[in-house]
Amino acid sequence: MSDNLTKRPWLLAFLWLCFLAPLFFISYNFANSWAASQPHVGQLVFDWERHIPFLPWTILPYWSIDLLYGLSLFVCATKQQLHRLGKMLLTTQVIAVACFIAFPLHFSVERPPTSGLFGDLFVALTNFDLPYNQAPSLHIALLVILWLHFPRYLGTLLRWPFHVLCSLILISVLTTYQHHFIDVPTGALLGFFSVWLWPKDGRSMLLSGVKFTANNKETRQRLCGYYGVGALCFAGIALLVKGWALWLLWPSVSLLLVSWNYGFVGQRGFEKSDHGAISVAVKWLLWPYLIAAFVNSRLFTRKINRADCVVEGLWLGRFPQHQDLSDNGYVTVIDMTAEFSAPALPPSVTWHSIPNLDLLTPSLDNLRDAASLIENSRDNGDILVVCALGYSRSSCAVIAWLLLYNHSASVEEAVALVAKARPSIVLKEGAIKTLHKLHQCSVNRENANG
Repeated sequence: MSDNLTKRPWLLAFLWLCFLAPLFFISYNFANSWAASQPHVGQLVFDWERHIPFLPWTILPYWSIDLLYGLSLFVCATKQQLHRLGKMLLTTQVIAVACFIAFPLHFSVERPPTSGLFGDLFVALTNFDLPYNQAPSLHIALLVILWLHFPRYLGTLLRWPFHVLCSLILISVLTTYQHHFIDVPTGALLGFFSVWLWPKDGRSMLLSGVKFTANNKETRQRLCGYYGVGALCFAGIALLVKGWALWLLWPSVSLLLVSWNYGFVGQRGFEKSDHGAISVAVKWLLWPYLIAAFVNSRLFTRKINRADCVVEGLWLGRFPQHQDLSDNGYVTVIDMTAEFSAPALPPSVTWHSIPNLDLLTPSLDNLRDAASLIENSRDNGDILVVCALGYSRSSCAVIAWLLLYNHSASVEEAVALVAKARPSIVLKEGAIKTLHKLHQCSVNRENANG
């Protein structure tokens, strides 16, 4: 047996399974029985769902998730990966069961009689699973977690068959007449939420992970409140109007998580890598917000240049698309946004990400990092420094470089130089204070070394 196999945490995986499996059956059965005992349990179904065909054979992929669930724990290569997976599965179970008890729903379509092997599998399912426990679909929530979990452990030849199997499992919750449609997107949101809640660094998104500067405190709290109110408004409309308005629960969840980011975890909540990619979970959870933010960036910059040259070889602009990079010959991009994911890059472009929340002033450390990247990339070719609009976060980074590397003698001189190149920049009082502090720290350091 290879070292990689012998070093896997097999015993710990077994202990996790011994904990999760009984918890699943006990809590799931309790929620089912509790719903069955209620005098009235509602239904949430669209008229068009009556046209969904019943496909008996899809009971096979439907049942297969049980096998994937058990195997998922034993393929983990490290204890950290195993504990993260266990926490995601546990979180999903607890939240789903809580929803089943708080908002019980009943499946409303009678399943056609089925014989043979498929019929036996349906009988086994019916003996365990009453027609309750609908939204969010625990089946779909677990599928999301497992779909993201397995590919890293599979070779190229196995990945495509695995994706096909997961697609069939996704479809099977409808074609086995186990769930109504609304259960699917709500289950997916729960799955992605559990993935987001337990990131790869092991620190839960429930815990604050950033120290906000004093300059940002008032703005951060205000934006946290605005996004929170927006989330409540969307949720209220969805629950009052119902029907297709229930899709508004998606932007509601999106804004609620953005509010949490501004209030507690900062840019870490966008899970953006050093190379500019935000996580799959964030892309799905925050998709309504991300689309709105992108449209906003285009509307506010439609009448100005996409980028402007500050000094030779250094450009300041809005967040680029692939064509912008291909057409203008940039070699380095320094990205100051937390909310946007890097586009497909031409081979010649190197992307550096220093995530910062929109409308907040970057920290001193982030400004120093950005200035250092600019300075170290100067000999490679043209540099593009960007944020959503190219107005604030990116302009702070360029000004920081001008100050720290002696291209401007004062904050006022540096601001004037950048404003001349890109008149649309926006620097609020907090940003100016931070830049003065950065410059003073640099002067004091030079004097101490002098």
